[in-house]
Amino acid sequence: MGNNTSLGIALMIATTAVFASQDVISRYLAAEYNVYMVVMIRYWFFAAFVIALVARKPGGLRFAMASRQWALQSFRAVLLVVEIMVTVVGFVVLGLVETHAVFASYPLIIAALSGPVLGERVGWRRWAAIGVGLVGILIILRPGLGVFSPAALIPLLAAGMFALYGLLTRLVARKDSAMTSFFWTGTVGAIAATVIGIWFWQPMTAYDWGWMAVLCVTGVSGHYLLIRTYEVAEASAVQPFAYFQLIFVSILAVTIFGEVIETPVVLGAGVIVAAGLFTFWRERAATSGAASG
Repeated sequence: MGNNTSLGIALMIATTAVFASQDVISRYLAAEYNVYMVVMIRYWFFAAFVIALVARKPGGLRFAMASRQWALQSFRAVLLVVEIMVTVVGFVVLGLVETHAVFASYPLIIAALSGPVLGERVGWRRWAAIGVGLVGILIILRPGLGVFSPAALIPLLAAGMFALYGLLTRLVARKDSAMTSFFWTGTVGAIAATVIGIWFWQPMTAYDWGWMAVLCVTGVSGHYLLIRTYEVAEASAVQPFAYFQLIFVSILAVTIFGEVIETPVVLGAGVIVAAGLFTFWRERAATSGAASG
């Protein structure tokens, strides 16, 4: 683990820019073709990247695939596949801006579930931040004001699934290496995506195959940048900068798709991000206190 925080922050911002581009391309392709097929093809390339990367590490594939938590690792992988599919559906149904604004609540859901899932203690300050984040979600969704639709719950479902995935990643990390988890995420995920997506195959134009290739490259590049980010800096120092993805996505959504950023979405997203940053700060403070104590 490195301690070059400045480089880590720069890499995290670059990562969010790449992932924002990936989301924009996903939204375009999923509007033209079946969501499940788009995610399936994306996962094929992701799995190839994972296998190639892991094969170069000490111990190779045999070491990476060895896990006594195979059931939990498999569940994590399938959960992430379904979460990505749900998120991309949200992109098409609700748009990028609103989906990302609500999805930004996932760190708060992680904080709320870290007690029952990981046995961690959640203090009253973090519970207060979770409550504030919930207010932000309600500001965006505006239930009872005539504009709420059940579809608005799609990104909230995705955020809950991604939060559970994050917690399970922490849980398996107690026994398995990061490379082992990465291997299972890519390979089992590709199998799960294929089982779901192969039934929805549609012919694509040569033009859109080009965009599919770019989508796969952005996915691989984003994950590589993320790995490098955590290699050079502590996660707690760079994680708050992951919110830059919301900024980049909003700019691209307005520019490319003509989405309109409504005032309640801006206010709600601001509240959610502020609450999320507070939970990061509290978690970092708690970790530092435990380490010094």
